[in-house]
Amino acid sequence: MAMNGFSKMAATALLLVLAIVPATLAVKYTVGDAAQWDSGVDYTAWVKGKTFRVGDSLEFKYGPTHSVNEVNKAGYDSCGGTPIDTHTGGDNEIDLEKVGTQYFICPTPGHCANGMKLAVTVVAASSGTPAAPTPPSTTPGTPSTPGTTPAAGTPGTPASGSTSPPPPKASGASKGVMSYVLVGVSMVLGYGLWM
Repeated sequence: MAMNGFSKMAATALLLVLAIVPATLAVKYTVGDAAQWDSGVDYTAWVKGKTFRVGDSLEFKYGPTHSVNEVNKAGYDSCGGTPIDTHTGGDNEIDLEKVGTQYFICPTPGHCANGMKLAVTVVAASSGTPAAPTPPSTTPGTPSTPGTTPAAGTPGTPASGSTSPPPPKASGASKGVMSYVLVGVSMVLGYGLWM
């Protein structure tokens, strides 16, 4: 199959788009969402339910009475210490480049102590949130017959009032797999178009 110049240009553009798409899977989080980086926002609640991955970024938007200091755990806990990095100007985008917890505070006196601080746990780009560890069983479970409820207190049955841990969150590994799938598809399409 012969290709004219326009077809080759279109195929090249398609390949570039498919190769670039995985890089666009990173997420930019505006810290505090509509409330932004400001006093009176519960940043512990804001973090809940979010999975931050290497390659994502945090965008801090704030007024002239605030700034952002990246600190270590001790600086986060004490609302002080020597900052790892300082950001000013009202609009800063900070890339999440390493796995682990990163800590941010507002260094304006009284702001951090009143809750203007953020701790973000960053996971690897191709992995999901780590599953909660399952507590070890002290007694082997007894299988129950379908349709019957085991008697309270029998092995494998939680005692009344106890709760079982929530199921682990779905893995974010599909994000990394999807990147490889898109690159693979673009390579196959490119090969087919040039033949």
